[in-house]
Amino acid sequence: MKAQINPSQVEGRVEVPSSKSMTHRMVILGALAEGRTSIRRPLVCDDTLVTLNAVKMLGVAVKASEEEWIVEGGSTTAPGEAIYCGESGTTIRLMTAVCALADGCVTLTAGPSLSRRPMGPLLDALSSLGVDVHSEAGYPPITVYGEEGIRGGETTFPGHVSSQFVSALLLVAPITRSPLTIRVTTPLQSWPYVKMTMDAMESFGVKASASPGRDVFTAPTGKYSASKVNVEGDWSSASYLLAAGAVGGEGTVGNLDAGSSQADTSILDILSRMGAELTVIGNEVTCSRSQLKAVNLDFSDCPDMFPMVSALCSVAEGTSEFTGLERLRLKESDRVAAMVEGLKRMGAEVAEDGGEVRIQGGTVRGAELNPYNDHRIAMSLGVLASAAEGDTTILDAGCVTKSYPGFWAHLEGLGVNVRMIEDE
Repeated sequence: MKAQINPSQVEGRVEVPSSKSMTHRMVILGALAEGRTSIRRPLVCDDTLVTLNAVKMLGVAVKASEEEWIVEGGSTTAPGEAIYCGESGTTIRLMTAVCALADGCVTLTAGPSLSRRPMGPLLDALSSLGVDVHSEAGYPPITVYGEEGIRGGETTFPGHVSSQFVSALLLVAPITRSPLTIRVTTPLQSWPYVKMTMDAMESFGVKASASPGRDVFTAPTGKYSASKVNVEGDWSSASYLLAAGAVGGEGTVGNLDAGSSQADTSILDILSRMGAELTVIGNEVTCSRSQLKAVNLDFSDCPDMFPMVSALCSVAEGTSEFTGLERLRLKESDRVAAMVEGLKRMGAEVAEDGGEVRIQGGTVRGAELNPYNDHRIAMSLGVLASAAEGDTTILDAGCVTKSYPGFWAHLEGLGVNVRMIEDE
């Protein structure tokens, strides 16, 4: 499937889908809590569906519709076959810890890209807590022997590789045999994602704690309580729609909570710093076109924002400089390389130097672009295409189903000229 985008005038309003990150967490917490949990307005996409299937394979009863997922949690059992995590890093990292609570041997497998993403620090931490876990050099597939559960005590690992390791251990901390202390030995990156985990845990009756320096994390032992939760709107998805307004006219996005703990609420600050016109009224945000200005940014805490912001900076006035890009090399694609290639094909002046990226803003032209099967690359280049001179074709446009199945329809709902073309 290809998407052909023509230069467009943006004008319209759309409802952003629910948060992918929060849907993952709510499903897992529902599986760990005793009783019936109702998850209203979950995000239904490739990634969240593999998490839902993973808890079902652990013996958790699930009744799912588009509007509500009912999860009957409280106990887990080892399945007779491997749990396939697709390309969802959140699924395999969080579920590896959960599988340590199952009463048997569980193997987790992954798709080609995810099989190249590191798991070593989490596996070492689980081993230090008494869990028998095996892998090939710290990469999927992962085999977890959960007969003994998780002992508890103190474990340490670096904080700069993935905040999901902290989230994984926090989620199971209330169910360890003795209290668990998680200590990170290097500065924690993507703190907002850990904060989101802690907020989700509190919705199920457990209040986790972080030290002032965000290097020590604890949670009381006990039980999660089943809950009724509504999944808030996804700020990462909203960033593309707001960016479309910033470069193409005026777009309004609904179903947003400006007080959310999601990392990607940072898009509001970034757009403001770039000079975009923003209006926040209730749960709606409107972004209007203006002359964007270059920015210097560190993406350590909000790495998912890099593709869209780099696209915006290619049409901004001045030179933008970006740091904190190391983990972007280990996503569904090498997102730094993929965006540099895509922007250059559109005529932008882009340079990489020692882990930094510099973009000289100007005008861009249409081109045929390969997103390398990465949803965030496809969506970012698709938005930029609406402001390019000439037509643009995004190859493998169906990859957006990983996080945002309705993206192309929503972009069209904002007035962007999008035509979907079946591959021959």
